[in-house]
Amino acid sequence: MTQQHQNQRGRHCFEQGPIRPPSEAGSLLLRVSRNCPWNRCTFCPLYKGEKFSLRSAAEVMADVDAVACHVKSLQQGEGKGLLSPSLLRQWHERLPKAERASFRAAVHWLQNGLRSVFLQDADALVAGATELLTVLEHLRRVFPQIERVTCYSRSATVVRYNPVELQALCGAGLSRLHLGLESGSDKVLHKVRKGASQALHIQAGQMVRKAGMELSLYVMPGLGGRGLSAEHARQTAAALNRINPHYIRLRTLAVPDGTPLANELAAGQFDPCSAVEIVREMLLLIESLHGIDSAVVSDHALNLFEDLQGKLPGDKERMVALLRSFLNLNEEQRTLYQLGRRTGCFRGMGDMQEPTRLAEAERLSRQLGVTPDNVEEICAALMKRYI
Repeated sequence: MTQQHQNQRGRHCFEQGPIRPPSEAGSLLLRVSRNCPWNRCTFCPLYKGEKFSLRSAAEVMADVDAVACHVKSLQQGEGKGLLSPSLLRQWHERLPKAERASFRAAVHWLQNGLRSVFLQDADALVAGATELLTVLEHLRRVFPQIERVTCYSRSATVVRYNPVELQALCGAGLSRLHLGLESGSDKVLHKVRKGASQALHIQAGQMVRKAGMELSLYVMPGLGGRGLSAEHARQTAAALNRINPHYIRLRTLAVPDGTPLANELAAGQFDPCSAVEIVREMLLLIESLHGIDSAVVSDHALNLFEDLQGKLPGDKERMVALLRSFLNLNEEQRTLYQLGRRTGCFRGMGDMQEPTRLAEAERLSRQLGVTPDNVEEICAALMKRYI
């Protein structure tokens, strides 16, 4: 163990937050901010009741240094079999408790190639350009091999930056921003207290693209409920057509217990879409995308189709055909697919053609007593496992 690492004992606490995008599963997670500075969205359970705060650049850089010490030691011992699970457990247990979290982060990152870093929590950009540039420059000095640095942010935060600041962050290595568009409908955005408008989302998205960063936008099918489903689809497509993000990531709505949206649902103030209605909404959304070359990605367990993805415009008809193939199933087949997807039997429509997967879905359907009349209720309960 290096002298630098020993000197950190007792005065540094390595931190990681609770969430990152699925695409950052192999990344080193560095906590720049704690929780969410907005924290009012009615559909989000994650930070409710938690206080927002910023960590200093010095704290984040100390996290980088702690991981660097472990990575160096692990790399030196790799040829001696040090990365075997049993030896890693022994080393972990010998470390002081204050160093174990950074050790686990280093092991995970090394096993995933030391390629990408994700800055947490819900809005790292709120730390400001000066602090982030300090962190990014230090990160590059310590780990010059890094290929990608990304973070979550909010449109309202992005528009507070000037173009020079965003370009500087991009130049320092911040290569991708993940923004929660959720919807392009002002009616839906107001209803769910997103703190943004379609115009604000468009402005922020265009700023990110002009700065040279990759832009990943999240869209939430079902967020408008039955009453605003078509509005939600059309206006979201209208916003995406103006922004042309690199990635459109689908995150189907689930309603977690304890959220304001769950209270609205219980009070009869929110009428959720059925699976069929959500598929029709997604079909309208994708059919309404024009003149863009975004990649559509369905990389979350909440989505009904893991295989609904492709590059626009070339893959548009294939994605449209997939959605129509579900709608063309009879009621019993749609019910079985829904249950199979929510229980992990199916990842996409093609899995219904595999006898083993189909038999397991049929067994679970009989066991749970699933019918077209109760499938929505049962699947809603199953979806809460993935929130």
